[in-house]
Amino acid sequence: MYRSAGAAMAWNVFRFCTALRGLGSIMILLVVAIVGVTYYAVVLCNYGPALLGLTGGASILAALAVLLLFHSLLAMLLWSYFSVVFTDPGSVPPNWNLDFDVEMGETAPLASSEFSSQVNSQHSVALGSMGNPRVRYCRKCNQLKPPRCHHCSVLLNLAFSLSVLGFMIMHISLVSANTTTIEAYEKKTSPHWIYDLGWKRNFAQVFGNDRKYWFIPAYSEEDLRRIPALQGLDYPVRPEFDGQEL
Repeated sequence: MYRSAGAAMAWNVFRFCTALRGLGSIMILLVVAIVGVTYYAVVLCNYGPALLGLTGGASILAALAVLLLFHSLLAMLLWSYFSVVFTDPGSVPPNWNLDFDVEMGETAPLASSEFSSQVNSQHSVALGSMGNPRVRYCRKCNQLKPPRCHHCSVLLNLAFSLSVLGFMIMHISLVSANTTTIEAYEKKTSPHWIYDLGWKRNFAQVFGNDRKYWFIPAYSEEDLRRIPALQGLDYPVRPEFDGQEL
């Protein structure tokens, strides 16, 4: 009866592992995309043209120093990141048994008859808490965990997903209120934000009205003609502020 309850608990916790692995692949693509956008902004748009003397921004020497430092850090970043992604984390050897307590420097009671009877009779996830506290079992595969080992785990993907979810919620609120991150901080002192036109018009100012362009950073020609705010120079305001000097 206890084993059934433990197995049910393990299933409830880990039944979304396949989906989380897929989400982990999406996270890898997201990191690559972020690196790509950063490279485009730093190298292709700013310091690359400055190095070639095409812009009047940073000097050629400063641009060269920044680009050398940037590419050095980028190489270390990509090497470290993909080493983590593609390196096999390993697995617990078959029939592995913990017969020595590393922390206490003494033999752990794994080979005792009491321990063997507990394994044979229960073989459950709660063995670590019911028997010796140094003995740990994986709640998914019911295998022993070596010291400082964690396997069949989902802590990291879930934590990263929650952090990305937080950013997504923040940006949804920014788009719905027609404000930038800095403006969101500044407009706390005003009761009404003058550029808040309602969530539909606010959304159109960011994504346009043509649904085909919602998921790419571009706008249709018709949207560019009909929505002056997309040009970045003229923004409509709420009716009660219309005609007032900004």
